[in-house]
Order: sequence, then C-alpha cells, then structure tokens
Amino acid sequence: MESRVYRSTGSWYTVRHPEQGFVQARMKGRFRLDDITSTNPVAVGDVVELVREEGPEASWVITDIRPRRNYVNRRSPAHAHRHHIVAANLDQSLLVATLRDPRTSQGFVDRFLTACEAYHVPAALIVNKCDQFRRKEKEHFREWEDMYGAIGYRVFRSSAATGEGVDALRAWLTGRITLVSGHSGVGKSSLINHLLPDRSLRTGEVSGWSGKGMHTTTFAEMFDLPGGGAIIDTPGIREFGLVDIDPGELSHYFPEMRARIAGCQFNDCRHLDEPGCAVKAAVERGDIHPERYISYCTILDSLGEER
Repeated sequence: MESRVYRSTGSWYTVRHPEQGFVQARMKGRFRLDDITSTNPVAVGDVVELVREEGPEASWVITDIRPRRNYVNRRSPAHAHRHHIVAANLDQSLLVATLRDPRTSQGFVDRFLTACEAYHVPAALIVNKCDQFRRKEKEHFREWEDMYGAIGYRVFRSSAATGEGVDALRAWLTGRITLVSGHSGVGKSSLINHLLPDRSLRTGEVSGWSGKGMHTTTFAEMFDLPGGGAIIDTPGIREFGLVDIDPGELSHYFPEMRARIAGCQFNDCRHLDEPGCAVKAAVERGDIHPERYISYCTILDSLGEER
C-alpha cells in the first residue's frame, strides 16, 4: 500500500493514496535526502508517507519520503549550484528527439544518456516527426539508429501526426514507469495524447523566430497507462546540465567505453593523450563511433570547467 506522488507544482503535490485516491498534499518542513539539497525535495514518482491533519481546514501532509531506488537529476536552470530531481523510482527513460523544427543536438542526447547511466536508469531514444523526414533527415536517423543501437540503446521513430510508431512505443512502455523528456516542441505531448486517448494534453507550436519549441507542460506529472505502467511527462528542457559526475568516472557512463577501459595502460586514464589507451585505439579502429568520442571529450571539458 503505497502513496505515490503524481504531480508536483513546487509547493503542492498530487498524491495517489491507496484508499483515498488522488489527494492534494503539502510538504511538512524541509527534507534533506542523501546529503543532496535539491530545488524540489519531493519529486514525481516518490513514495511518501501521508498524514491527515485535523482542524477546520483539514489537509494531507507529506511527513516522510521512502528511500528512492533511483532518480534522474540535472543542474537546476534557475540555481547554478543546486540540483533538480526530474523524477524518481523509474523503470526506464525515454528521450523524445527531432531532427528539425526543432533540431535535437547529439550533445543533448548524449548528456541525457549519460545522466541515465549514472543513475542506473535504462534509456531509449525516439525520433519524432518522421513524416517530415527529407533525405538528409532519413540519413541522420539511420546514423543514430546504427550508432546508438550498436551500444545497446533502443531507437524508435515515430510521427505524432500520422500515428506511425505509436504501437511499438506503447508495447515498450506498458507495465513500466517511464520518464519522458526532451526539448519543447519535439511532440512529447502529442505522442502522449496518442497513448492516453481519454486525456488531452496541451500541445504547442515551434517558435518561428528561434526554431525552438515553446513550453506546454508546466509541471512534471505522472499518467497511468491503460495496459499497466505509467509515464512521467516533464516540462521541455533547453539544456541538460550534469551534476554529481566526477570527470574521472565519465567514461564509465559511456557503455562502449566502459567495456574497454580495463585495457588501458593507466588506471586513471582520461582517454585523451595517455599512451596505451584502449578507448582511443577503439576509436581509431572504428569500434567506437567518433561522434560519441567527441561528445565524451566535450562533456569531460565542461565538467572540468564546472569544477
């Protein structure tokens, strides 16, 4: 019998109580979890303890949070030195990307996948708006499909406009709690509307002057799927700032590097200029995709700057 957080607005939370159904609750005091102070101590997906406060305005209060089995964390966009927990207690995560209008960069994809690896959340990638693919986008998708598929990531293609790929996505989501993330304007809400026909999430257009999506989801929210499981819809993310990742451990969160780092001559190899580096040798042989190695170097450089 668990009470699970389904929606967070920052001060009030929609919680599904096992007997009372959905109730509105507030947080009692401040929580400090695992020595991490975050901008949102209570996150969607958290399992919490609820108490009914008596009085003229009786209300539900969150008094404790059960230990999380995992979560996805990112740097808070509003507070450079604080963290934001995107969602907790996940079975998997799904990044919705697009190759145009707006274009999702590979750097963004790789940062998201790195965060999921760091927090032990299996991840997949879905490239939406495939009905708009021209020859260039078709080639780009095949490159991503080959590159990410080779290192163990599931890669889908879909069109929220035509419904292509929705059935395969639904089968993959059913029975699991999945975080759904991506830039604004990539079609997250439109895809979710296909999966949840009895709901109608607001959808937005892409800004004409910037080519970037406009936010339509304001707060993270969990929705139960008809066949079992749930999806957690999140506000569109412009940047994905990594937190709590040591530069020396970064290569452990790239599966294709993790499989080879034991072969490096030095235990503290950063896979840059060191001799006897098994990772660089794999890049030169073509066993590690050069674009993924470039992403690794870019992220490593940014982690050094942040530290």
